[in-house]
Parts: sequence; structure tokens; C-alpha cells
Amino acid sequence: MMEMTTENNKEVVRRFNQEVIAEGNPESFHELMDEQFVNRSAPEGMSSGADGMLYFFNEILRPAMPDIHVTIHQQVAEGDLVTTRKTISGTQTGTLLGIPPTGRTLNIDVVDIVRVKNGRYFEHWGITSLPEVLFQLQK
Repeated sequence: MMEMTTENNKEVVRRFNQEVIAEGNPESFHELMDEQFVNRSAPEGMSSGADGMLYFFNEILRPAMPDIHVTIHQQVAEGDLVTTRKTISGTQTGTLLGIPPTGRTLNIDVVDIVRVKNGRYFEHWGITSLPEVLFQLQK
């Protein structure tokens, strides 16, 4: 039973990465986000709720990299937690956090942990290489 649950949780995270981050599907976002969701890694000044995640993907990342793609390299699940090592990539054809379009391919490496509750994102912690990517773009 536990093995089935961890596999189901990994599938929830895979769906979120493909349908929400890569495809920008609002129906999937609402289906996969718990109303009590908390992003423990939300940047200062950004909402730690579901609206903050939606804002980041739809208002910051997608306009900067419309051809956004997510590659999942590895997933490890234990209990209600799923850890994913992934790369979010795309071509920077729009402004990204104040940096004008460069036409360069961006690869943002991410390791995140998601607590899945009843098939939905309940809690998130993440580490990302976005600061390093932004630094490189400014050179």
C-alpha cells in the first residue's frame, strides 16, 4: 500500500511539472493545488500560497521563456514527500526579472521537495540555480 502511495505522489509531482509548469494549464493547477498549500521557499515579498506559485510561473517565467520545458532527472519519494531533481529550460525571448531578452537558452536547475496530501500539493521547499542564471545573463 505504501509503495502505491509513493508512486501516486510521484505522479502528482510529474503532472504538476508537465501540465502546470511546462504547459501552463490552469485547470491542472487548480486540480493539483491544495487550498492550504504553503510554499516554504517563497522569495521575500511573494505570496507563499498557491497564488504565488501561479504568479511565478505565469507572470515571470512563462513570459520570459515561452518555450519552457521541464526535464525530470530523478525522483525519490518517502511517505508523503517527493523530492525531484529537474531542469527548467527555455529560450529567453522575454524580460526575466528586469533582464531584457537575450535569445539565450536558460537552464535552471531545481531540487524541490513537495508534501502531497490527498493527491494535491500541500507544502513545497526548493533550491534553484535561478540566482546564478540571472548573474550569468547580466555579464
